[in-house]
Amino acid sequence: MTSSGTNSTGGGGRGGSGGLDSTSPAWELLLPAAAPARGRGRALRSALREAVRSGRLAAGTRLPSSRELAADLGVSRGLVTEAYEQLTAESYLRSGQGAGTWVSDGVRAAAHSVRDLAPRAPGARVDFRPGVPDLSLFPRAAWAATQRTVLGRLPHSSLGYPDPRGLPELREALAGLLARRRGVVADPERLVVCSGVAQATTLLGFVLREQGLATVGVENPGSPEHASLFAATGLRATPLPLDTEGVALGPLRRSGVHAVVTTPAHQFPTGIAYSAERRRALLDWAREADAVILEDDYDGDFRYDRAPVGALQGLDPERVVYTGSVSKSLAPGLRLGWLIAPAALTDRIVARKRTMDLGNPAIDQAVLADFIVRGAYDRQLRRCQRAYRERRDALVAALDEHFPGTVVSGIAAGLHIIARLPQRYGPEDAFLRRADRAGIALRPLSDCGDAGPEDGAVALVLGYAHLGAAEISRGVGMLAAAQEPGAQGAGTQEPGAGARA
Repeated sequence: MTSSGTNSTGGGGRGGSGGLDSTSPAWELLLPAAAPARGRGRALRSALREAVRSGRLAAGTRLPSSRELAADLGVSRGLVTEAYEQLTAESYLRSGQGAGTWVSDGVRAAAHSVRDLAPRAPGARVDFRPGVPDLSLFPRAAWAATQRTVLGRLPHSSLGYPDPRGLPELREALAGLLARRRGVVADPERLVVCSGVAQATTLLGFVLREQGLATVGVENPGSPEHASLFAATGLRATPLPLDTEGVALGPLRRSGVHAVVTTPAHQFPTGIAYSAERRRALLDWAREADAVILEDDYDGDFRYDRAPVGALQGLDPERVVYTGSVSKSLAPGLRLGWLIAPAALTDRIVARKRTMDLGNPAIDQAVLADFIVRGAYDRQLRRCQRAYRERRDALVAALDEHFPGTVVSGIAAGLHIIARLPQRYGPEDAFLRRADRAGIALRPLSDCGDAGPEDGAVALVLGYAHLGAAEISRGVGMLAAAQEPGAQGAGTQEPGAGARA
């Protein structure tokens, strides 16, 4: 410190290392210039902690006496003494009778940077990866108004630990919504509010593992997340091939699994809807094998050419666990979803939910319940349906213009398409490298477990919901330009890549 001589924080003592510069004014280093008189003790304690954590006060550094530091800071000696005592009790400092006060050896400097691990594509000029809704469509004003209304009438008791299944009013509202829109047999007593489909899948995985299951069937191609979520519960995923109607029954029966994950309304990623015959046959298998089906209805509300096909669960609610969320209709950041369980599994799932997190945030649940009851959620779905249908049409048109001969497969639904480009644009790995250099983020079908086209052509899972029509057209044009021989950003034409016709 400025006047503490050999006792200054940057001076001698054991180790003689690091610490505050003894020529720097102590006030500037330890207390903000504008610190109010009443808050100086708290400010000093906070500044000392941060100095130790950051390494500015290194382990083994001797601090000035309380008298000297008080004189440097222009504060009372008692304030400094209290700060030293508090930080000694917290193990930031150590002291001994007549030996002074030192920075503890047991403190480790904290990391200085905060990382953001959200699944984004940093640096991408256009991101065509699937699974992301248009977050600008989130009804901020309506949601905020509903939140104010709900907070004004919510009883104090509702702010305590909720029923682990969810607030009764939300379970009732969801039961009515799902019965009306998706044909679900929705008993509010068997409905569990979850942190999205991911938690619903995990809850079921834990319960199935407790019942002695070791494996669960997953669609192939399918969502890679299903396998990783089940792995976290101790279950091994068994890939099951698809045919044009859904999960192939022969491999399913031979697999020996007693649980399987399906996306029957709009299969991810192929885009097919399970046929009526396959839905009935799948339920017959579940009854014969005493098995359970997990129905992931992740975008069942978004069908653009006709009314959506009803949920599989409505045909046999004792064999199907139904899951869904508001991640595509509102925003994934809300972390609100649901699970409707067969009677035989409900109590176990609720018990697991209780120990996992003691329930979802009550205020958000109450807001969603009010949103549904007042019809605002239905209006939001209609708004998203119009926007996403237009963007799907824009993507198909742009592919037809810039990649003639591309085959778009799957029903007109959801938030993505499968685009199989003509063979002349392959091989896939070369195509993806050129796209990456051009700043276009893509997800190939092979990422979803499928080996891709046997002829080496390019098959892509293209998301469009989060992109405007103009951005879609521009992005597809950029992607096509990147594949031209000698195009800027495309690099050298890889052997066998072939030029565009």
